[in-house]
Amino acid sequence: MTISNDIKYIGVDDHDLDLFEGQYVVPRGMAYNSYVVLDAKVAVMDTVDQNFGSTWLANLDAALAGRKPDYLVVQHMEPDHSANIDRFLAKYPSAKVVASAQAFKIMEQFFGPFVAPARQVVKEGDVLDLGKHKLQFVAAPMVHWPEVIVTYDSTDKVLFSADGFGKFGANDVEDPEGWDCEARRYYFGIVGKYGPQVQALLKKAAGLDIQTICPLHGPVLKGEEVAHVVKQYDTWSSYGVESPGLCIAYTSVYGHTKEAALLLRDELMKRGCPKVAIADLARDDMPETVEDAFRYGTLVLATTTYNNDCFPFMRTFVEHLVERNYQNRKVALIENGTWAPAAAKTIKGLFANSKGITFVEPVVTIRSALNEASRAQIAALADALVK
Repeated sequence: MTISNDIKYIGVDDHDLDLFEGQYVVPRGMAYNSYVVLDAKVAVMDTVDQNFGSTWLANLDAALAGRKPDYLVVQHMEPDHSANIDRFLAKYPSAKVVASAQAFKIMEQFFGPFVAPARQVVKEGDVLDLGKHKLQFVAAPMVHWPEVIVTYDSTDKVLFSADGFGKFGANDVEDPEGWDCEARRYYFGIVGKYGPQVQALLKKAAGLDIQTICPLHGPVLKGEEVAHVVKQYDTWSSYGVESPGLCIAYTSVYGHTKEAALLLRDELMKRGCPKVAIADLARDDMPETVEDAFRYGTLVLATTTYNNDCFPFMRTFVEHLVERNYQNRKVALIENGTWAPAAAKTIKGLFANSKGITFVEPVVTIRSALNEASRAQIAALADALVK
């Protein structure tokens, strides 16, 4: 892949990975992106996952066409991007490694104190002069590791964005859902906790003329795509509501709480709710439900009482939301308890320190199975939710 006359893509696609970061299902695989800038001096932008070192080095050799790299720019030290630093330096010992001070500390933790004897520490505003191309470094701490820098090439107006603007999926596999869906699941799963830090980076990026974004995961973004993905990141990182509609997340032991969740869905659709996403937290992909909880402005949690708490999958789900700074949302509750319903109280306690959470009344309480009274409560809740 050619990014511009002087910038070449040298990344790899992983079709064998089952879980990204040990937890995210990636049915379309994963891309580990790397780039090389060919100028009077040559800069390589990051490496790839450890399983693809040989392929990556072969891609680099082909792009170099007999030249040798002068620099390896390490924007992010997570191993899916940095695992081949030692192999690169073994092959190109004269190359200088360029990274932030924090990145070199982490590099030594992975590779030992003698890694990268030729090194250049860079910080916000520093420039690496390759000749025609000037690489300007922009600090991006906690997007989503503390050492991250991103890099702007003012000549070709390219932002090398590290893990920002990435998505799940290999680049050679067509994604019929487009960029947004798997980029949203990626963002809220991996970066979602760090909204203020992403906002800070977006403010810096607003001062740059960016025509192309080269992330470390997912497709290269050009033209009108750039404005779209920046807008999405602004919404996501400010915890804004992206789409009209709501998400229902439920757990059910014997099917009665599931019946209540489905009844509420039907009542909402009869009342013209534009979108109702519904998920069984024990069976459906939980990160996708986390994504939906952030996408919409209203969340309904339906769960059984379990050990005087809420059902374990529900507790885990709410903890995922809270640790990602879930905020500025309406939350409605349906609880089921045969003798001592406690799920609603438990969930409210889990959200106690969350900003801008408004609980919708009524709280629906089911005693074992739906009856005339609890069905009426669900109808009243549907009325409240569509207002």
